[in-house]
Amino acid sequence: MKPDIHPDYVECKVTCACGNSFTTHCTLPKLHVDICSECHPFFTGKQKFVDTAGRVEKFQKKFKGAYFGQAGAGKA
Repeated sequence: MKPDIHPDYVECKVTCACGNSFTTHCTLPKLHVDICSECHPFFTGKQKFVDTAGRVEKFQKKFKGAYFGQAGAGKA
């Protein structure tokens, strides 16, 4: 590495909007984030799929289970 061209790699305190905080290493001493693994719906298990247009039902009706593990369904 060339000397004096790289930023300092320091311990960083990351704070989320939900109040969770943790430490990691970064080029900045502090980071503020809007969402983290403690409050993100994917990690908390509270993820909801919104299907307002009926797209899932339309897909299932069109392929009649061919993509859902039913061998031979939907084939001519």
